Amino acid sequence: MKSLTALKAIFIFSMVNLIAYHLPLLTYALNNLDFMNVQSLMTLLTLLLIGFVVSIVALSFLYLVSHHLIKPFCILVVCINSIAFYFIYTYQIVLDKSMIGNILNTDLGEASSYFHPKLVGFFVCLGLIPSYLLWKTKLEPASRGKVLVCVCITLIMSGGWLYATSSCWLWIDKHAKKVGSLILPWSYVFNLARFGQAQRRFDQPQLLLPLATSSSGQKTVVVLVIGESARAASFSLYGYKNTTNPEMALLDVQALPNVHACSTYTTASLRCILSHTDSSSEIATTYEPLPSYLHRHGVDVIWRTNNWGEPKVDVDEYIKGDQLRQNCEADSCNYDEVLLTGLLERIKNSKKNKVFVILHQSGSHGPAYSTKYPPQFEKFTPVCRSVELHQCTQQELNNAYDNTIVYTDHFLAQVIQGLSSIEDRASMLMYISDHGESLGEKGLYLHGTPVLIAPSEQTKVPFIFWASTLFKNKFNLKDRPLQKASGYSQHNIFHTVMGAFDMTSTIYDESLNILQPSNTASH
Repeated sequence: MKSLTALKAIFIFSMVNLIAYHLPLLTYALNNLDFMNVQSLMTLLTLLLIGFVVSIVALSFLYLVSHHLIKPFCILVVCINSIAFYFIYTYQIVLDKSMIGNILNTDLGEASSYFHPKLVGFFVCLGLIPSYLLWKTKLEPASRGKVLVCVCITLIMSGGWLYATSSCWLWIDKHAKKVGSLILPWSYVFNLARFGQAQRRFDQPQLLLPLATSSSGQKTVVVLVIGESARAASFSLYGYKNTTNPEMALLDVQALPNVHACSTYTTASLRCILSHTDSSSEIATTYEPLPSYLHRHGVDVIWRTNNWGEPKVDVDEYIKGDQLRQNCEADSCNYDEVLLTGLLERIKNSKKNKVFVILHQSGSHGPAYSTKYPPQFEKFTPVCRSVELHQCTQQELNNAYDNTIVYTDHFLAQVIQGLSSIEDRASMLMYISDHGESLGEKGLYLHGTPVLIAPSEQTKVPFIFWASTLFKNKFNLKDRPLQKASGYSQHNIFHTVMGAFDMTSTIYDESLNILQPSNTASH
């Protein structure tokens, strides 16, 4: 059994960690620095020094707490690093706070869709083997004073380097989000702590919004379909070259322009969609969301989900897709159409004048796009059937993704046709996606890139509107298209739903209600 002094082990582990798990950091620096000058070389060395020193300091302070913590912590780190390295290398993900939330809110079924034999190889070679070597290594204790002295010397020397190369910080500051997400394990360790702090605020009891009043008792049903990973660029209703919306093109729907998501991951986007205020504000996480607010005011609220990452809600009926599958026998029950099982009858049999339905799709969630639609909706071929998206051709990847949009188009057409059959209620449907999706553009895949640097493929989302004749007559929409030049956002949903139900309160913002004439442009 090999033995090492604790200090030597800390330095060796920090160096090995830097070499073994930071190829994406090195690649990013090489692609974004001009190595024809000394300045770029100094910047690269500074980046590597930061990763090296952070590891030394963190492990040293952990040792000062208890020398028994070092070996278990390092073993845990290399196991998690191996998995994080695989996903960063394969999908170019950014391990910031939002991505940590995205990971923690992914259910087991979706997590399994990311599995690929190469992941096992990464885990064995970069996780289990180093863990075994660490486990077999005996650590000889060092005095806390000696460890503290070494930390101080390390900080002083690295501080001197950073001061001497201060001009490098302009580049590092510009690329801080991306660079910070690539330094393992500290990107996920620090951001896990940040997410935990934000989650504690989110888990606090929700504050009640001010009471609302209703000026009408007319029977009304509003359906909100929340899509998953659907980008506007792949909808033919928005001009995409492939016919991905063949059914809705024949229906009286409107595709609202210039719609931007609040976030690039599900949890935050759902908060924004269902909040009376901007999701970037703490108010959005502390006040009750739209479904709870409507339920408290006597609206019949039905939530059906084939997804996850949803806020706490108090509604009349909350049903998951797995529960609905127990009473569903069609082939489509394995897909989003399961959400429609018995829905029309449920709406028609409601004893309340106002009915609000939320359908949360599995939609176009990757990377296993080819599993998100029934075989008969494989309109575009050949398709990518691997979760290693970069191994597919661009055409195969686009085809698989486009087929998910074709199925979403069918799903929405089914909802609209059902609502059209309800003759005694004014009905309206809104469809909006939580965020978009990258399909290899700029080397990025999936979603979750910090919104400040996210490409338009992840932030521009479809917003589809449909209304029955009764509803159009009520709001004078028959000859008034909803085409606001400045565009819309997920923030419009809360206030539009309130307007559809003729509800007002001190938190209702008429300017955000897309049904109001002042908020549209007549043509």
